[in-house]
Amino acid sequence: MDALVLIGTFTVACLVGMPVAYALGFAAICAALWMGIPLEAIALKTSDGMDDFPLLAVPFFILAGAIMGEGGMAERIINLAKIFVGFIRGGLALVNILASTMFGCISGSSVADTASIGSVMIPQMIKAGYPRLFAVNVTVSGSLQPLLIPPSHNMVIYSLAAGGTVSVAHLFIGGIIPGLLLGASLMGLILHYAYKHNLPKGEHIAFPQAVKIAIDSIWGLVTVVIIMGGILSGVFTPTESAAVACVWAFFVTMFIYRSYKWSELPILVARVVRTVGMVMIMIGFSVAFGYMMALMRIPALAADMFVAISSDKYTFLLYVNILLLILGTFMDLAPMLLICTPVFMPVIQKFGIDPVHFGIIMIFNLGIGLLTPPVGPTLAVGCAIGKVSMEAVSRSIMMFYIPMLIVLALVTYIPALTLWLPSVLLGK
Repeated sequence: MDALVLIGTFTVACLVGMPVAYALGFAAICAALWMGIPLEAIALKTSDGMDDFPLLAVPFFILAGAIMGEGGMAERIINLAKIFVGFIRGGLALVNILASTMFGCISGSSVADTASIGSVMIPQMIKAGYPRLFAVNVTVSGSLQPLLIPPSHNMVIYSLAAGGTVSVAHLFIGGIIPGLLLGASLMGLILHYAYKHNLPKGEHIAFPQAVKIAIDSIWGLVTVVIIMGGILSGVFTPTESAAVACVWAFFVTMFIYRSYKWSELPILVARVVRTVGMVMIMIGFSVAFGYMMALMRIPALAADMFVAISSDKYTFLLYVNILLLILGTFMDLAPMLLICTPVFMPVIQKFGIDPVHFGIIMIFNLGIGLLTPPVGPTLAVGCAIGKVSMEAVSRSIMMFYIPMLIVLALVTYIPALTLWLPSVLLGK
């Protein structure tokens, strides 16, 4: 009955339109009152959840991505991508995917990637003769990569939800191959579609202009070197690299590119503060929610249930993928990580599944949910930019789910795709 009060209250609160962050806190408070637990305990757990040094990486990464996204970095990366694939049939669509790959190393956010890359690429693709729905589908599908390619702040959230026992650095490195594999699979699909439907070709970029474009974009791409180079060399922790990347992003945008007005900077910071505030509130309340789940032994009971119905870890991973694909259509990625990770951690320990591997599976799987109706925040942003209905996009995007699900299956059942690179670069 205790678990029913907790889960039921949370579900009802979400159904009536309460924001997920507040629904988590409200459910934890109602469950505490039901069980006779002092509300001070909920307040302390909420405070403890936000009082964690590694969490500083989240606001820094979000701010760095926002500064670079609105400061002209996205357009420069798109121009750089055109050098490599813009001249191929369907080149603008390939540029879209490749630009998402490169910009994902800066933004770490699917929604930010769609907003930044989409605002430039979708109008260009439509003007060049690409179908409007196809342009939107390519953009939102490519935006799944930033969730896997470092510096994905969702990996920091997963590490926190796992009790801080999973290395953020290992998660960062572990997501590189799955992210690149996803990008390659989407580009393969686009090439097939381009030749089948005779999509237009782009133009070759002359060598002198290509050199100029590369030099212009390299300042922003140094952000990637700062983040990954600092972590791999041991100079920075992930949190410190986020802070340094934020300073570098500010310097490049305001003093080198000078494409962003000083008067607009407070507005950008205010938007980031609102985003970070909601994320931190959600994290704090999720810790209180997890505390109540632990008191009710929900994770332990879930572990026993999965072990009872699953004969081996491969069957368990199949069940998890199906469950998360369904849940991801109704709830955003971050709250699902915060809610589900404490439940699944005891189970993966019993099955001997590496938590880094499982983290990449969860983030990849729930990332697909961002592109899936009825919620689909990334899908909604793409539809707004492309000026199309979500219903129309939901029907036409089906073929893009095929490479996503294939790569998800490969990542799920071939752990080396996730674990090999961290073992080589960081050790175990």
